[in-house]
Amino acid sequence: MKKVIVLLLLLFGNLLIAQVQFEAKVSKNSLGLNERLRIEFTMNADGDNFVPPSFEQSGFKVVGGPSQSVSQSWINGKSSFNKSYIYILLPTQKGALTIKQASIEINGQVYKTSPVKVNVTNAVEIPKDPNEMPVVSADNNIYLVADISKSNPYVNEPITVVYKLYFSFNIGISNWRELNKPKYNDFWSQNIDIKQLVAQEGMFKGERYRYVVLRKTVLYPQKSGKLEIEPLSLDIDCQVPTNRRNFWGQTLMTEDSKRVSAGSKVISVKALPESGKTEDFTGAVGRFDFKVKPSKTVLKNGESLDLDVSVAGTGNLKLFTLPKPVLPAALEMYDPIHDENVSTPLTGMTGKISDKYTIIPQYKGSYQIKPLRFTYFDLSSNSYKTISSQPITITVMDGPSMASSEKTAPNSTIKTEVAITKTFAYNKQKTTLKSMEKEDFIGSGLFYSLVFLPFLAIPFLIVGKRRKDASDNDVAGNKIKRSNALAKKYLGDAKKHIGNKEPFYIALEKAMHNFLKAKIHIETSEMSKEKISEILQSRNAQLDTISEFITLTENCEFARYAPSTETAIQQDFDKAVAIISALEKQIK
Repeated sequence: MKKVIVLLLLLFGNLLIAQVQFEAKVSKNSLGLNERLRIEFTMNADGDNFVPPSFEQSGFKVVGGPSQSVSQSWINGKSSFNKSYIYILLPTQKGALTIKQASIEINGQVYKTSPVKVNVTNAVEIPKDPNEMPVVSADNNIYLVADISKSNPYVNEPITVVYKLYFSFNIGISNWRELNKPKYNDFWSQNIDIKQLVAQEGMFKGERYRYVVLRKTVLYPQKSGKLEIEPLSLDIDCQVPTNRRNFWGQTLMTEDSKRVSAGSKVISVKALPESGKTEDFTGAVGRFDFKVKPSKTVLKNGESLDLDVSVAGTGNLKLFTLPKPVLPAALEMYDPIHDENVSTPLTGMTGKISDKYTIIPQYKGSYQIKPLRFTYFDLSSNSYKTISSQPITITVMDGPSMASSEKTAPNSTIKTEVAITKTFAYNKQKTTLKSMEKEDFIGSGLFYSLVFLPFLAIPFLIVGKRRKDASDNDVAGNKIKRSNALAKKYLGDAKKHIGNKEPFYIALEKAMHNFLKAKIHIETSEMSKEKISEILQSRNAQLDTISEFITLTENCEFARYAPSTETAIQQDFDKAVAIISALEKQIK
């Protein structure tokens, strides 16, 4: 009786060992906001399509990984397998956080880990080795500063914001990430591209520091009052010196990190003065030159001219409208083509904007375009200035005159009436009346079609249901289809990993095994050298091809751990494709 119980226990234990296990393990369940967490996703069988959880949604950011670990051992003829995906995480918030499920596909089935709960507290003091304690703290030697060119501008007066990262000479910056981007509500903004970060030297808090300009932005306030610029926040990775030294006496560095913020800035914006403001003022602020220029002033009948209205200078060129010319009725004007040639350096917008009008005269004679006025607020004198153009006289040499057109007006009216009469003369004089009552739906052809259509579809549904049942009951056929699909999938995976030895041979071995399952209907548990050879010979496969297939299959396991080159891996892939192709033709 005792022997039976022992055998049952051993059998139950082997069944438990054979079960697939996929779980998530963390280095600690409670940590401070400034500590790091190690999470490991482990499995006891090889899988594909690993999908990690969204760490950001769980309140963490990835600072290391993913790294992969694979181990396999044979003890007393039994093999054990273990594979892990490892991440290093840093919490971004406090509280009870939950890391959601990860998933992986093993042997065609999807497995998921259980959610992991982690408690994040306030930042804690981390004990360190005295020999590795940093001599210089990052907290007091890294600063992020927002330099504002002017804190009390007028509306539409340009100001600049330059973000500088200051750090002491014995600290190195390895990386930085934006946590919060600055927001410029109620400002028109333009970022200036910085092609390369260059470390410079400067004074900060009365001491010499190195600094890097991270961002430059030009702002134009769009309303008066106190406007807030929301802060820029960064997460910085750096190296700080320790008390340890290397063989040559040089100071060793240790990794550290710090979060810095430029702080919010409040800009007090002044409204433009009302004194001196004209009715045609459209918001131009800066220093400008105004011109109105026609392409020509003497025209023949049927010709047109271009009238160019332009403003050039420095100021808010993209934020106001140009004055519109007023023309006599004899000149027909079309909508303008607007053109901008404006650049935005750190000092503000500069360049030229223009509206080009196309004008076509209708009658012979001389016509005058009235002067245009352009008013802007001059920042140098804090006053309004108005520039007026000269009147422009347009002379049309020939064509109908205004007086003759008025004389022929009655005749033209008569012609129009005759034309209208002729137009309506072609309309049909008879009408065909139709009843407004519609045919009843019940009893119509469409009604009977919709009634009998479901009955006509019943035979098709029965045939389709029988085919589906037959397909579902064909277990062997479904297995063959699934194995064939897996063989193609794993062969494709092997081709993708030709440059990576271990995943290549794993995929190649699975491709060849699934090919056998599909072609000779053999299970993995029945696969042995003798069995495969016997079945393939019975299916008229050639001995050389069988020998090459078995040799390559056996070599896949050893090649994963033996030194190999990319050329050898490519040769094995080409050999596998050739063997599978040959067996496809030979097996009957």
